[in-house]
Formats: sequence, C-alpha cells, structure tokens
Amino acid sequence: MIYLRLFWEFMKIGLFAVGGGMATLPFLKELGERTGWFSRELITDMIAISESTPGPIGINMATYVGCTIAGVPGGIIASVAEVIPSLIIVVLISKSLQRFRSSNVVGDMFYGLRPAVTGLIAAAGIGVMQVAMLQLELFRQTGEVLDAVNWKKLILFAAAFLGIKKLKWHPVVFIAISAVIGIVFSL
Repeated sequence: MIYLRLFWEFMKIGLFAVGGGMATLPFLKELGERTGWFSRELITDMIAISESTPGPIGINMATYVGCTIAGVPGGIIASVAEVIPSLIIVVLISKSLQRFRSSNVVGDMFYGLRPAVTGLIAAAGIGVMQVAMLQLELFRQTGEVLDAVNWKKLILFAAAFLGIKKLKWHPVVFIAISAVIGIVFSL
C-alpha cells in the first residue's frame, strides 16, 4: 500500500511542479506536513544532498524520500512516478508539435505559465531561507528579535555570496567550503 501511495503522491508532484526541481519544493513541503514522512527542516538536507548528486533535483529528492520511506523499491517508485507525467506530456506534445507550432493559443498558454513557475520557485526559495536562516522557536521562547535569525548561517551565506560575486570563484568551491564549515562547527 505504501508503494501505491508513494506513486500517487509523486505522480501528482511531477504533474503540477512545472518549471524544474525547485518548483517541487512547495509540493514537498505540503507532502511532508500532510503525511509526516519528513519534517520541514529535512527539506534543506534533501536539497543539499540532491544538489550535490548528479541528476535533476526533483528526481533526486523523490528518490531520497522514496528510499527513506520504503527502501530501494520506494525510491524507484517515487522517481518513476515523478517522471511519468513529464514523459507523457513530452510525447504528446512532440506528436502534435508541427500542428501547434504557430498557434497563438499554445504560445499564450506557455507565456501564462511563466508567472506561476516564478511564483513556485520564489515560494521554494523563501521557504528554504526561513528554515535555514530563521530560529522561530528560539524567538518564541525568548521574545528577543535578534534571536529570530541564525547569525552564523547568515554570515556564512553573506560571505559565500560576496565571495562568488567579488572573487568570481565557482559556486562549487563555496559549497564545499560551507559543507566543511557546517560539519566542523555543526551549524
């Protein structure tokens, strides 16, 4: 039964998360809250793991969740389920591409999807920043505004951002440095 549930949940995510892997984050957040399969905090770990492994982030996250919930078969089922809607849509579009290539309606539909995709990705980014940078539980306990922000993580983020912009080093260098700092100092 868990395999069928994994398949259904990730097929829905694959169908509605238009715009790539980061667009799946709001759906994953909702899935974790609804099913209890993983916490909001674990999403940042899933992003880190998914970004550091080869392949699309959405598929990597589906594999991670599936494996965590139901082992290797669950990882395979979740991954396949997330890909199926895109595969079907691409096959259908490619079969009729010539007929709709110059259609204004189709062009307008794709143009209309842009704000939705932008919104999904922005919501995902804001959600990740909230989980990664804010300490709302500590703020609720102390009532101190300065306790609402994890200053170590904010400084690390600012240093990496400025380093990428000013030093022109590849972001992978800063990802590696940040990983070492996070491990050493348990940020």
